[in-house]
Amino acid sequence: MNDGLREIKPLLEIPDYSYTIFLVLALFMGLLVLSLLFILVKKFWIKRKINMKKLYFERLKNVNWHRPKDAAYEVTFFGRTLAEEPRVEEIYKQLIVMLEPYKYRKNVPDIDEATLKQYDLLVHVIDETV
Repeated sequence: MNDGLREIKPLLEIPDYSYTIFLVLALFMGLLVLSLLFILVKKFWIKRKINMKKLYFERLKNVNWHRPKDAAYEVTFFGRTLAEEPRVEEIYKQLIVMLEPYKYRKNVPDIDEATLKQYDLLVHVIDETV
């Protein structure tokens, strides 16, 4: 009677990698979502960032020449910031020499026409570069 029975074999263990595959796919999707989020945030952050050159140029264009001393200092500061190209730098240096009489004094005269023409030339040249 026992001769006909064979031994029962233990259950075979089938390798299951579905949990590992799920974790790898979840990690990959998470990295993909984070990278897309980073790209979108960076893109909108750059668009939101203020262009200081344009801001300085607007302030340079809108200098109040009714106060010559303050105008001379403002043009000096904003012009120095925007003078990056050789042509702009040369015009800026010429304008600085013309603005010297309007700085460092208590009472200053009104701005003369030659200085205003040099200023207009500087603004025009900077407008082409910005």
